[in-house]
Amino acid sequence: MPLQHNPTYYIVLFLSLILLSSCGASKRNRVVVKKSKSVTSERSTPKVKPSETAKDIIDFATSFEGVRYKYGGTTKRGMDCSGLIYRSFGEYNISMPRTTTALASSGNWVDVKEVIPGDLVFFATRKNSRKVNHVGIVTEVKRGDFSFIHASSSRGVMISKLSDTYWYLAYVQARRFL
Repeated sequence: MPLQHNPTYYIVLFLSLILLSSCGASKRNRVVVKKSKSVTSERSTPKVKPSETAKDIIDFATSFEGVRYKYGGTTKRGMDCSGLIYRSFGEYNISMPRTTTALASSGNWVDVKEVIPGDLVFFATRKNSRKVNHVGIVTEVKRGDFSFIHASSSRGVMISKLSDTYWYLAYVQARRFL
């Protein structure tokens, strides 16, 4: 029986969608990007290497891992997805927009196959919507997949992978600020 026709597949997918909700920092920006056929296929090493600043920003962002989600938060007492970006880049004197909406229309667009650590990745997590409402920072790129740190409303600041079905289906775009 194919996986898609298995009732357990739909139950797991439904529960995943319920448990992993967005940070909700954006309500206006609609960005639609066509994805390549396979994000997780083998790809060449990115032509651009991450800067030392990008590595520092990632290290700082990961210091918040496990911090609870708090809408509008930017501290260890709680933070939302765009707050994590704002605070992490701000620590290195890089001024960033505070909302997911503003972040999604700033910086330079990057093809999903060309992301490097330090790039921002944007997702649309609401049902039947491609409107960006969640953001994370790419932390690592390996063999056609990447990890990113973000503030999940259900689990706080955490690291996830694009290859996770939930995030793969929700992916919209990537942007470079460094």
